[in-house]
Amino acid sequence: MGIDRRDFLRAATAGAGLALSGAGVSATEAGGRRSPLVRSGQAPDIVVVGAGAFGAWTALNLQRMGARVIMIDQYGPANSRATSGGETRGVRTSYGDRPHGLLWGRWAARAIDRWTAWDEEHSDDLLPPLFSTTGDLILREEMVPFLEETMANWDVMGHTYEVLTPDEVHYRWPVIGLPDIKVAVYEPAAGVVRARRAIESVARVFEQEGGTIRIGRVAMGARDGRRVLDVQVDDQDRVTGGTFVFALGPWFPKFFPELMGKRLRIRTLGHVYYVSTPPGDESYRVPNLPSYNVPGVTGWPALPHDARGFRIRTGGHRDDDPDTSVRWIDAEYHARPREVLAQYFPALADRPFNETRACHYESSVDSNFIIDRHPDFDNAWLAGGGSAEAFKQGPVLGEYIAGRVLGTETDEELIEGFRLKAEEFEEDERRGP
Repeated sequence: MGIDRRDFLRAATAGAGLALSGAGVSATEAGGRRSPLVRSGQAPDIVVVGAGAFGAWTALNLQRMGARVIMIDQYGPANSRATSGGETRGVRTSYGDRPHGLLWGRWAARAIDRWTAWDEEHSDDLLPPLFSTTGDLILREEMVPFLEETMANWDVMGHTYEVLTPDEVHYRWPVIGLPDIKVAVYEPAAGVVRARRAIESVARVFEQEGGTIRIGRVAMGARDGRRVLDVQVDDQDRVTGGTFVFALGPWFPKFFPELMGKRLRIRTLGHVYYVSTPPGDESYRVPNLPSYNVPGVTGWPALPHDARGFRIRTGGHRDDDPDTSVRWIDAEYHARPREVLAQYFPALADRPFNETRACHYESSVDSNFIIDRHPDFDNAWLAGGGSAEAFKQGPVLGEYIAGRVLGTETDEELIEGFRLKAEEFEEDERRGP
């Protein structure tokens, strides 16, 4: 993964120079653990703003590729307001409903390997395991284009899947109800990641390997023509750098209102419930039940060593401010998950909810990721537009973004696909349903 340090400096600071300012805050001065690559008084090579799935994985990969990196987040890695701060996230490759579904499917398949490798790599560090292989079961009343395109993508990928009859589903997982279900497709390799623990783990390894994390509210600082010189932290300190990566999730429209205000749709999309399972009944725990996808709803069984319960996600209420939105789910919204449980998991329909969660997602105009230079600055990058699917691909996304920043990722088709599009949402579209 490493590159020659001189090559890195040329790539990271081409056309911009390395900002060195005695008034700025260096990685060491910002409170991070001194590493062999950080020299007192020297600014970090790269400043990553945002410590979610995009930011944390990018910062770690930049660090491993030879950069000095400081990562700044206003609430800290794995905080409850982050899109990546929920308890769990599913990892699947079924993207037949996306025009870029084949790419996402391939990246998600690679991400499954990376999640597994991460657990193996850090088992000796006593980091908690993150990935559980559950398999994923998609249930529909009839064959739909989403499934047809997904299976076509899987055939191109050489990815294993099974088409099951309702009788086969009932035989394998008798607790699943099958009202009017005629089509079932099963992906054995899919799984679930403990999301909050994952970001905590990535942040911890990032620091152990020499990176610096600072918690504080960030604002744009000084600029010199097409160069960003620094960012302001808590209206007091300046953090300087040669290159800046903004991985802001649903905060993008607040941070760059003119650029991103109409290019991202922000809404509290996901209502997540963790349902108590019957004592002594292992039917609703891994490995005895797969994750599931029914129209408009996804979820998965209770994870081992987790005890949060059976997970179900439905649509959510509207609120486009990630700083002030309410993150618990009022009882007025509880009827929908109860209906879904009664249909597909009837024994859980009246079980108590252990926890509820709500988190923002941000969607781009073309529902693809945004990985591109800021159009006004030569040394600033935008990484976001997760469109509800970025977390699961985090290990692969972080490698790719780091490569783009350092100039080692040059595939023109990918560059074009992830470009910040000129199209914008209309106001009613931006706020979502």
